[in-house]
Amino acid sequence: MEKPQPTEFATRRRLELFDEIVALFLAEGFGRLTLDELAARLHCSKSTLYTLAGSKDQLVRAATVHFFRRAADEVEAQIADSAGARERIVGYLSAVGTALAPASDRFMADLDDFGPAREVYEQNTAIAAGRVRELIDEGVGAGEFRAVHAAFAADLAATMMVRIQQRGVRESTGLDDAHAYAELATILTAGISK
Repeated sequence: MEKPQPTEFATRRRLELFDEIVALFLAEGFGRLTLDELAARLHCSKSTLYTLAGSKDQLVRAATVHFFRRAADEVEAQIADSAGARERIVGYLSAVGTALAPASDRFMADLDDFGPAREVYEQNTAIAAGRVRELIDEGVGAGEFRAVHAAFAADLAATMMVRIQQRGVRESTGLDDAHAYAELATILTAGISK
């Protein structure tokens, strides 16, 4: 077996640290954690954390980007073999719900309170809405869906995605995120099906 090159090891360790940081943030939020506490919890030095980002704020933003990048890859992998636009939309929205399921209320509150992380979240919601729009357009083009205004349908989905992620749907309906995304997928696809 070949010994990894230092850069390969450093890159792998960096990704592992980000995964650990994301897991900790998702479970407990990040607003109350200091860099000293993070270093102790992750069994690394503060200087190691400074190799990831120059400050706690930058680390939070970088970890948020890491989380959403991984989530997007997982979501796309889930629908890669799906047949038909309806199946892809249902799979996509369900996978988004699954990817966000580990996010605690504390994490979501911290995300909403911290501008740079909230901006990453909003960008990813816009990307997801754009992806839903593409899937709707594909379905309309293939004759699977009736001719609908895809941008409006995607905007409707994006609005509900924000409410789900901000826990508004849970508070008003009692649905957890995964079930809320499943309901959104069902209502959306039923509403545009021929």
